[in-house]
Amino acid sequence: MQNPRYALVAYVRSPVGEFVEKLRRELHPASPHLGAHVTILPPRRLQGSEQQALDLLEEACSNIDPFDIELGEVETFIPVTPTIFICVARTAYRLRELHDRLDRQPLQASEEWPYMPHLTIAKMGSQVEAQEAVHVAEQRWAEFDGVKRVHVEELTFVREKEDSCWEDLAPVPLRRILVPHGE
Repeated sequence: MQNPRYALVAYVRSPVGEFVEKLRRELHPASPHLGAHVTILPPRRLQGSEQQALDLLEEACSNIDPFDIELGEVETFIPVTPTIFICVARTAYRLRELHDRLDRQPLQASEEWPYMPHLTIAKMGSQVEAQEAVHVAEQRWAEFDGVKRVHVEELTFVREKEDSCWEDLAPVPLRRILVPHGE
């Protein structure tokens, strides 16, 4: 792909992530499989090389402690886009701070919408489909009895291969805090 887009995500590899992936397959089976994730930097073209972007990410993220986010209710971006998502209810400010810290050269981009931390369930084909699906998503989410907290300790730098298909380029760990043995 000529001049690909890049993004930075935090994969959700926990029961809540499995729930979202299963719900996505139920609501929008035609969509390509995407791992459950919270987007830190939405898709963008680089203002430099991949290596420059990776260097920035490594340097900046080495000084950021891992943190938890808590998920809230199912919402939608209708009428702007037919996307259904779970909002980040607590500590969303940590994701916003991370976004703002990393949205600089060579990763800086003019974004279409203000950054809003969320866990995407599905982007439907139309507003009508999204309005129907949001009710199912609300019901399923209300029935989910697992932990609605996500621990963010690693990000993943990704590149678009083709429309809606992404490949992982590199893991980007947040600072690891070493606890002395015995504490």
